[in-house]
Amino acid sequence: MCLAIPARVVERLQADDAIIDAGGVEKRVSLALVPEAAVGDYVIVHAGYAISRLDPEEALRTLALFAEMQREMPGVPA
Repeated sequence: MCLAIPARVVERLQADDAIIDAGGVEKRVSLALVPEAAVGDYVIVHAGYAISRLDPEEALRTLALFAEMQREMPGVPA
């Protein structure tokens, strides 16, 4: 099983790299598979690579579900 998470592109770097924000955590990832991704776009990230762009409404719904699951699981770190 693999897990991919929605994240927002906050900065494009040199080559195919970018900084993304995934729930308040910023990370450097590769945009080689989605070179059209721009700052402000939501992407699906897996293993350090953005693998596709995501509709903003869908991204926000998914992030809200993750937040709800976290609230329902007391004792689980954020």
